[in-house]
Amino acid sequence: MEKSDDHHKTSNGVSGGTATEKWEDGSTGIRTAETMLRLAPVGLCIAALVIMLQDSQDNEFGSISYSNLSAFRYLVHANGICAGYSLLSAAISAMPGSSSTMPRVWTFFCLDQILTYVVLAAGAVSTEVLYLAYKGDDAITWSDACSSFGSFCHRATASVIITFVVVCFYVVLSLISSYKLFTRFDPPAIADSNKNVEVAAFGS
Repeated sequence: MEKSDDHHKTSNGVSGGTATEKWEDGSTGIRTAETMLRLAPVGLCIAALVIMLQDSQDNEFGSISYSNLSAFRYLVHANGICAGYSLLSAAISAMPGSSSTMPRVWTFFCLDQILTYVVLAAGAVSTEVLYLAYKGDDAITWSDACSSFGSFCHRATASVIITFVVVCFYVVLSLISSYKLFTRFDPPAIADSNKNVEVAAFGS
């Protein structure tokens, strides 16, 4: 039984070493691509944020500003957070060996998922507000606002479109961080008390 256990551990060590070697061989290219993908949203988030911050209009019908709408305020905050995280994560990702520890890989995986949904929610809720601004709502006798504040709506639309481009980048980043996590590290193992061996927690 001891020989069987030793053989099992040796096999696991060999397979784990092989997986690590394969990862290290392609890590440079993956790291470079990931760093560029993390840098790209910085400019886009700042552009969406600035456009929305400057979005206001005064005319004979009255005045309107992004700050009057909670959805647009949320979009500004989401893009600001995203820009900061993108810059920080790009700097960390560019460092050699930045993906060598499980806690760091798990951190990137979780934060990428969170940021994706935060920015997606900002774009979705802002799109709903824009739809009502363009189309109105006859059921509650709410007329469209964009016919009176066209410039305001056009700038808001541009900001929302840029935000959805950021979402696309973060979907790709989430896939990359998932790939790094599930190919770099083996699934957790559980001990089988009947056979005195370790088996993978996932799979049949």
